[in-house]
Amino acid sequence: MALRSRQQTLAAPISCSGTGVHSGKEATLTIKPAPENHGIRFFRTDLPGTQGIPALFSRVVDTSLATVIGENGIIVSTIEHLMASFAGMGIDNARVELDNYEMPIMDGSAAVFSQKINEAGIIVQMAPRSHFIVTHPIEIADGDKFVGVYPDEDFRITCTIEFPNPLIGRQTISILLDDDSFLTKIAPARTFGFLHEVEFMKQMGLGRGGSLESAVVVSGDSIINEEGLRFPDEFVRHKLLDCIGDFSLIGMPIQGHIKTIKSGHLFNHHFITEFFKNRRCWETMTPSES
Repeated sequence: MALRSRQQTLAAPISCSGTGVHSGKEATLTIKPAPENHGIRFFRTDLPGTQGIPALFSRVVDTSLATVIGENGIIVSTIEHLMASFAGMGIDNARVELDNYEMPIMDGSAAVFSQKINEAGIIVQMAPRSHFIVTHPIEIADGDKFVGVYPDEDFRITCTIEFPNPLIGRQTISILLDDDSFLTKIAPARTFGFLHEVEFMKQMGLGRGGSLESAVVVSGDSIINEEGLRFPDEFVRHKLLDCIGDFSLIGMPIQGHIKTIKSGHLFNHHFITEFFKNRRCWETMTPSES
């Protein structure tokens, strides 16, 4: 399956409101169509006159709890689920307006964002869509953490997680990313945490917006949420969702196979840095405009 040759944007604006999972602050998000070659840019409407922040790895300023981008002292936090939605639904150009510094967590997944994009519709634009073609492997490792990318005819991601918990253990998922597979198989997967970690974060003044409506909470070998799991392997599906969001900050789609083992936002960011250091391992391709 060849990568798309043309850029895309939304057919109409979409909007939603919710609470920031770490700040506990209410925020309204509006996503508007954008012209060709605009890319994804975030604008803080509570700070009028400020410039937009491009959704690129070079603007990442923090990865300790979530992916945070910033420029000139202005930040936008917890962008990974929305960025995954853009990548998974094939949106190249969008203007993202937010009236606070942290994105609303919604139900802890990318389902709301992706469904709204799907309902609004997508417009194919005339400008060609450039992408990276991986020609040689690039790998980084640190202890049991690993990220690598390999030549492939498509864009694939294989993600492996491992937790010393009987409910999770070691899980692996591999997906050929396209609009349909993301919307149904990945977008609904929610973020998760362990009860003791949630309680500790609350004591530290973090996770103020977290609740059983915005995350899967694990206690021992059971799920506290009444809903239970949406997928038997929802945990690794959500980690894959995070990876899609993080790797989208490379700035262009990748024709290649990304493999991650026990990685997170920080290590994913390290990999992107390494990716650009190894220019001999990839090339860029722009389809003809004819």
